[in-house]
Amino acid sequence: MKLTSVQISKMQRVERLKLINSVCGIRGVHLIGTRSNDNVSNLAIFSSVTHLGSNPSLLGFICRPSKEVKRDTLTNILSNKFYTINSVHQNMIDRAHRTSGKFDAEISEFSQCKFNEVYIDNFYAPFVEESKIKLGLNFLESIPITHNNTCLVVGEIKIIDYDKNYMDEGFEDGVGVVGLNSYFGTNKIKDLDYYRVKK
Repeated sequence: MKLTSVQISKMQRVERLKLINSVCGIRGVHLIGTRSNDNVSNLAIFSSVTHLGSNPSLLGFICRPSKEVKRDTLTNILSNKFYTINSVHQNMIDRAHRTSGKFDAEISEFSQCKFNEVYIDNFYAPFVEESKIKLGLNFLESIPITHNNTCLVVGEIKIIDYDKNYMDEGFEDGVGVVGLNSYFGTNKIKDLDYYRVKK
């Protein structure tokens, strides 16, 4: 099947949303933890976390800073400059997915979705105790993408707390997502050497 940009623009909103969210295939899924100025912890699922560089150690994720829809994650990051990115595992999928609900700002998704919040080295934002990889980040900048009113949130990793066996064994019970709500397991296929072109 082939679609042009004109045909895509004429699709029903939900149909287009499902298609465009799926065409890139399986994306990693993470829980981002923040804390408000009123000390209310917040947790939300994201599928747009990406590596931006290793020196300094930067990660980014896409957020929509809409005035019509509340964005507690972005509000808290801009207010307090700290947040966490936590891995999602197969036994967490249902609870992690529920964090996408629009809870009131004074209600913590940690308690509503049955996750344990933990604080490491007095870091301001909460980590997910159940996650095997926990990253604490310091907010650096929000880069606007004016074409669709989103922004790239960029942070520097300040803390890495991880299960070395989990990483060495190839993220055995890791989770990816296609679209908004189709979850997949991950498994390692093979390791390859860094490829260099011989001259």
